[in-house]
Formats: sequence, C-alpha cells, structure tokens
Amino acid sequence: MSGFTALGKAGATLLGGTLAMETALGGGSLSEIVRIRLASGLEAVVKGGGRPEIEARMLRAIADAGAPAPVVLAVGDGVLAIEAVDTGGSISQAWPQIGAALAMLHAAKGDACGWNEDYAFARVAIENRRTQRWPAFWAERRLLVNVPHVDAALARRVEALAKALPDRLPELSAPSLLHGDLWGGNVLVARGGAVSFIDPACYFGHGEVDIAMLNLFDTPPPAFFDAYGPLEPGFDERQPIYRLWPALVHLRLFGSAYLGMVQRLLAAARV
Repeated sequence: MSGFTALGKAGATLLGGTLAMETALGGGSLSEIVRIRLASGLEAVVKGGGRPEIEARMLRAIADAGAPAPVVLAVGDGVLAIEAVDTGGSISQAWPQIGAALAMLHAAKGDACGWNEDYAFARVAIENRRTQRWPAFWAERRLLVNVPHVDAALARRVEALAKALPDRLPELSAPSLLHGDLWGGNVLVARGGAVSFIDPACYFGHGEVDIAMLNLFDTPPPAFFDAYGPLEPGFDERQPIYRLWPALVHLRLFGSAYLGMVQRLLAAARV
C-alpha cells in the first residue's frame, strides 16, 4: 500500500480489506477526509480526527430517526469509515428534499435538552449536559461558555443576552433531534436529488437552531420552508440568538474575521 496516506491505510485495515485507490476530499476544515476503494470494490469515506465513536453514534441516531445519513461501516482507533454516497448533485436543486429531511429529523423527540455525551469542534468544547429547560441550556451550554474566550465588551453583551433568554426562548416539552452543525457543506446531494446529512454534532433542542445555522452561510429558498412545514410565531426574532452560537465558535476557531458577524448578530438580537 505504498503511496497511500496513513488515514487511507487505517481505513482499509479497519474495513478488513486491501487498499486499491485513494482520493483526498475537500471540505474537512477540522479533520482529514479521504475516499478509498478496496480491492473487493467496496468504496468508503474515511475520516480522521475529532471523536469518531461519538460521531458514529450521532450518524446512527439520524438514520434511526428516518432521516438520511451515510451508513456507518466501521469505527475505531481514531478513524471513522462511512458509506461513500453519490455527491454529483447540486444543493440548489435539492432544497425541497433538504426541508423534508430536516422535518423528519426534527420529528424525532427526546425527553430533555442536550445529549448523553459532550462533543467538540476541534479545540472548542461542546457542552451537552442534559437539562429540562431550553432557555437555560442555550444560555449556559451555548452562550456563556464563550465568555472567557472573548473580550470584555463582547462578554458583557453575551451575558446580557443569556440573562434575557427566559423571556426570549420557549420551553420545550419534547425537544427535537438536531443535526447541530447544519450548513450546505454538511449536506451531500446525489445526482437524482437525494440528500444525506454528514458531520453532525447532535443534541436535542429547538428545531429552529438547525434552520438558523443553515441560514448563516446559505440562503434556503421558499421551497425549503414549504417542504419543512409551518414555522412557530417569533421565528424571525429567535434566529439571531440561535445564529450567535456558531458565529462565536467561528470567532474562536478562525479569529477576528468573524467578529463583525458576532457583533451584527448581537445587534439583531437587541443587546
């Protein structure tokens, strides 16, 4: 297997086959990703870095909810091998399918907000300890955890918003299963328009969180919302609150280029 990467070799070993071909894949800013083909003809996408055992459980949770996700083929030794699905389609042609798939995901309900395990985006921890109260979860696990990592003026604004959340966010009697990191790059589209969700950071919470993230870097058209279904009153007012968390994560991971985004979202959230 000379000429292949250590990740490709590890994936082949994990799958119990002989590596015949390997192609580097883009889009993994926080991890290394390759596509491999074994001598048997089996193709797989192999991902290194992160927390593969937890990611595997999240992908299985998405599939168990009836929503589309690649099949987990094997996991171990810091490597995750998943089904290699067709990616020849365009997201611009798949918004109705994405809306319907997201509605199916959110129809899966939990009995508390959060997840059984913490997670991370590279060095940024994702705290998921469960609680019954959604405003408290968003305040404590998604906003206030960033306060030690931003400047004092920004920290005061984040703290002010967190304090106001009991009046700004709903309590959830049955929180939805969330993808948790939903943007266009984490939706694979096949030539026929079928979609698959990848790279999840799952937990149970308000379904609007996934829509907020999807709108942060993409612009879903009306067809997406038609397929997803009716939105709750106050949706527009909550969107900047929910977009603030991924913006803070990007600020911490990638630096001051995202400071303006954070400040605009705080202003939109009226703090």
